[in-house]
Amino acid sequence: MASSVSAQSPHGAAFKIDCAACHVPDNWTTMRQPLAFNHDTTALPLQGMHAKADCRSCHTSLKFDTPVASDCVSCHADVHAMTVGNDCARCHTPQSWLVDHIPELHEENGFPLIGVHSNLSCVDCHASDNTLAFARLGNDCINCHRADYMATQNPNHAGAGFSTDCLECHDPMGTGWSTDLASHDFFPLTGGHAIQDCARCHATGNFSDASPECASCHMTDYTATTDPNHTAAGFSIDCASCHNTGPGWTASFDHNITDFPLHGSHTTVDCLQCHANGFAGTPTACSACHMADYNSSTEPNHAASGFSTDCALCHDETAWGNATFDHNNTDFPLHGAHLTTSCLECHAGGFAGTPTACSACHLSDYNSTTQPNHTAAGFSTDCAACHDETAWGNATFDHNNTDFPLHGAHQSAACVQCHANGYAGTPTACSACHMADYNATTNPNHASAQFPTDCAECHSESSWAPSTFNHNQYFPINSGPHSDVWSSCATCHTNPNDYSVFSCTNCHNNQGELANDHDEVSGYSYNSNACYSCHPDGTH
Repeated sequence: MASSVSAQSPHGAAFKIDCAACHVPDNWTTMRQPLAFNHDTTALPLQGMHAKADCRSCHTSLKFDTPVASDCVSCHADVHAMTVGNDCARCHTPQSWLVDHIPELHEENGFPLIGVHSNLSCVDCHASDNTLAFARLGNDCINCHRADYMATQNPNHAGAGFSTDCLECHDPMGTGWSTDLASHDFFPLTGGHAIQDCARCHATGNFSDASPECASCHMTDYTATTDPNHTAAGFSIDCASCHNTGPGWTASFDHNITDFPLHGSHTTVDCLQCHANGFAGTPTACSACHMADYNSSTEPNHAASGFSTDCALCHDETAWGNATFDHNNTDFPLHGAHLTTSCLECHAGGFAGTPTACSACHLSDYNSTTQPNHTAAGFSTDCAACHDETAWGNATFDHNNTDFPLHGAHQSAACVQCHANGYAGTPTACSACHMADYNATTNPNHASAQFPTDCAECHSESSWAPSTFNHNQYFPINSGPHSDVWSSCATCHTNPNDYSVFSCTNCHNNQGELANDHDEVSGYSYNSNACYSCHPDGTH
């Protein structure tokens, strides 16, 4: 017979699961293994120990159509007396009551179990009559360690007003209170400070007001020191500016962090050579230490020469002999022959206010020069106008910078050809040099013809011939019908003393023929001026 659910099912009228899902056909008490019923379809899937529990453990009435609460406390008594909540799953798993993640739970609650805390039993902190009651404790150190705090005498924490936050001094990773040095990070205990006896610095027993300033402990050392005398020298009372914490007060003052870094010979100088009158306010000017050197220097004589007292302008810090004065930073940079000149050749009267004009040093050279005679010629006393700084012979006067640039034949002319009477005021007119050429010229006779004395009107600067006079501007003789009918100026200019006179009839001498050619020309006249007036360009 097929199984069926009767109205009188002991599991509740609303429970419609087939009996065969749980029972065997032979009897009701023997259960199928495994049950065909899938508990995972309910609100409480069965895992771990729950999967092994008898149905009656939770469904005490076996009425499966009556809802059973799925929260832990419905089945499990709270052995922790409401100290950790009623959700067993926060700490336990369905597999076991044992808790294997206590450190994680502690971290979630703001008190990580690190260092020595990780080795403690729960009851070491959560002490009560019920060993399973874990009442929530405060996270402050003093909540557990007040007795330790109050009992400590070296130093007396309570009497000294120490903070009740143990972490300010102690390391939770340590193995105990007495064997681990308290953390002193706010004032690192290194070198000579690495002492175990707190009272050496905290003599009053009050640890909260101890000053970290060196002078608070070492003022007697400071005032007792005589080599050098710190008080008289006005040294800083901050010991760390010169000393480290190593034993023996080893000085480690770094002069390079001051306004006067030490280089060269200064690095080996004894402190008192510069700080004879103390250390505070020592001037950094060279003259403060080296005025005696300055005054005693004779090669050259610094004082007489008015040299600057700033030694660094000329010297480096290695040795006096390495004078490194850079004349190029002055108003007179040194080039050429000036580079090898002795200082005293120019600075015979001292160094201050030495003039930079050439004549200040070279006037005797100027006056003694005869080729050419500079004085007689009225040359400028500015040597640089003609000479470079390498040698006198390299005269580099550029005539093109004057009012008379040199071109053509003028470039090869000797200076005295034009400047026979000196250089100053030499006229630039052509006739000043070429009047003899002008007067001697006969083809054509310039003087008789009263040619202008400005040679440039007809000639170039390369040579006298060919002349560059443009006759075509008056009458074309280099082009047109007259270009090949003349041999010299006299062909047309019959009066050598007056080139304004010209003759057309010398060549055009057939008066009768010309008359016939002009019989229809009104006012025709047979004379040269009439010819020119009608034929100014020489054409018919």
